[in-house]
Amino acid sequence: QVQLRESGGGLVQPGGSLRLSCAASGSTFSINAMGWYRQAPGKQRELVATKTNGGSTNYADSVKGRFTISRDNAKNTVYLQMNSLKPEDTAVYYCNAVTLNRRTYWGQGTQVTVSS
Repeated sequence: QVQLRESGGGLVQPGGSLRLSCAASGSTFSINAMGWYRQAPGKQRELVATKTNGGSTNYADSVKGRFTISRDNAKNTVYLQMNSLKPEDTAVYYCNAVTLNRRTYWGQGTQVTVSS
């Protein structure tokens, strides 16, 4: 079992920045990839960014050049640096971990609101 705990959400003005953090605990040795998804009201959950143990990254087109995913493997933590935020980035952001045997775990979610 893997437990994920997110932090760092909040209210920010358009053009501002936020950094999300997600700390994993439990069977962290089994994690192959970690990442972030988001879900806006009335919409399906969508991928934001992921990063594998090998360093491969994948970003949604809508966030490329603005968001950066990073991992601190020693701390079992994944970060999402979000710059140049737009109102359409408003959503609940969920941390995600996928294990070597392809089990998926989710955090509880953290709200990000971009508004003036």
